[in-house]
Amino acid sequence: MKLLVTGGAGFIGSNFVLHMLRTYPELDLVNVDKLTYAGNLENLKSLEGDKRHRFIKLDIGDSAAIERLVGAELPDAVVNFAAESHVDRSIEGPEVFLRTNVLGTLSLLEACRKAGTPVFLQIGTDEVYGSLGEAGSFTEQSPLQPNSPYAASKAGADHLVRAYGKTYGMDVRITRCSNNYGPFQFPEKLIPLMLTNALEGRPLPVYGDGLNVRDWIFVTDHCRALDLVLQKGKPGEIYNIGGVAEKTNLEVVKTILAAVEADQSLIRFVEDRPGHDRRYAIDSSRLRGELGWVPEVDFGQGIALTVRWYREHESWWRRIKSGEYRQYYEKMYGKRL
Repeated sequence: MKLLVTGGAGFIGSNFVLHMLRTYPELDLVNVDKLTYAGNLENLKSLEGDKRHRFIKLDIGDSAAIERLVGAELPDAVVNFAAESHVDRSIEGPEVFLRTNVLGTLSLLEACRKAGTPVFLQIGTDEVYGSLGEAGSFTEQSPLQPNSPYAASKAGADHLVRAYGKTYGMDVRITRCSNNYGPFQFPEKLIPLMLTNALEGRPLPVYGDGLNVRDWIFVTDHCRALDLVLQKGKPGEIYNIGGVAEKTNLEVVKTILAAVEADQSLIRFVEDRPGHDRRYAIDSSRLRGELGWVPEVDFGQGIALTVRWYREHESWWRRIKSGEYRQYYEKMYGKRL
């Protein structure tokens, strides 16, 4: 199989690339990433010299270049992780989210349509569903009610993908996952931000009252689910992926503090973000029932693994916080970002 993965230098994308190359020794994988601030080639350092993996720095919004690439490579599947993904950044500057997440996805779809790509897998998010009350879970039939520019851009991308399946008969599949955590996560997201701040003895900023609820999944469990959807999923279907680990943000922060033996006095409650969804919960019974997937890492195990990884890779996250990590591309390719 030949895969073309977009956004494969980001957090989930790089974990997926590593998972697929570990799982399928004969795989040929082309990895495309624009290398914005959240893309980090150091995530893929273990693949240096591996001829099964080829990296290409490219913006999925460059439709002509993407069309040439897909037409030349003729992959068996395109897996689209490429996205701007931080809610706070989308509130401050929504335009880039529309360009990358909607128009970039359109560019990929057109390239795949023209090349006759057999499978297009769109990596979505549960944030497209909006906010839940105290009970219930999002299913694949839940209405899309995004509450941030980021979520709206991802909902728009999902609609485009579905439309290309209906209009052009393409084999498109969409996944929507709950909050991920684990190795290589950029330290602006909740768990790595709180963890690295705690390791440095710095304050931990918690939005509002800290009682917003998210369903957490360890990133390797997400990658296993995506692998199953790619191999066994049905054309035109949507698959929700959830870790069955609902926690308030405050619970998550206190769990991290306990894991690193830091004091809760580091917690600082700050003004809530605009449009902050109160609760997410995912019903992944379709994925479990049809494809036989179950998460293997519970939240306690996942946090322990994550804490250990960040302790053992302190230089990795310190280079990100200082901005030094962006020099790695120049070192590898002799070009500046």
